Amino acid sequence: MNIIVAADRKWAIGNQGGLLVSIPDDQKLFREETLGKIVVMGRKTLESLPGGQPLYGRTNIVLTRDINYRVKGAVICHSVEEALEELKKYPDEDIFIAGGQSIYEQFLPYCDTAHVTWIDYEYEADTWFVNLDRDTEWKMVLESEEQTYFNLCYTFRMYRRVREKKEIL
Repeated sequence: MNIIVAADRKWAIGNQGGLLVSIPDDQKLFREETLGKIVVMGRKTLESLPGGQPLYGRTNIVLTRDINYRVKGAVICHSVEEALEELKKYPDEDIFIAGGQSIYEQFLPYCDTAHVTWIDYEYEADTWFVNLDRDTEWKMVLESEEQTYFNLCYTFRMYRRVREKKEIL
């Protein structure tokens, strides 16, 4: 499984229910990586998307504790275990965990690749991703040339797990 995330220098990922910044090339990379694939997200992340609608051209799996929650065009799961059971239908390499913080934390043990847009800036934030540079289970294996968006510098990084991932239940 893959994780896909944009994080700042302190691995912050969001503030007050939204992204820290919107970078067109980051959005393009997200589209290119996930189109035709499976995207797993929490209800709040889904509701933060334009129109609160599932992502077009992808299988959207949404986690929520609300047993009455329904949204057209998405598979709703109520636990990590239920989502992992649903994900058995798909090739591991086609699955992308797309947030938010709680979803990242719960699925990170099952992932072996992380696609990180690393933003060289510190934002005010209330949600974070684990610092993969400090996690001995992860190693950065690729990094793009530095990119810029106005005065903002960022790179695209790929991390790989250096130990065996957990088996799906």
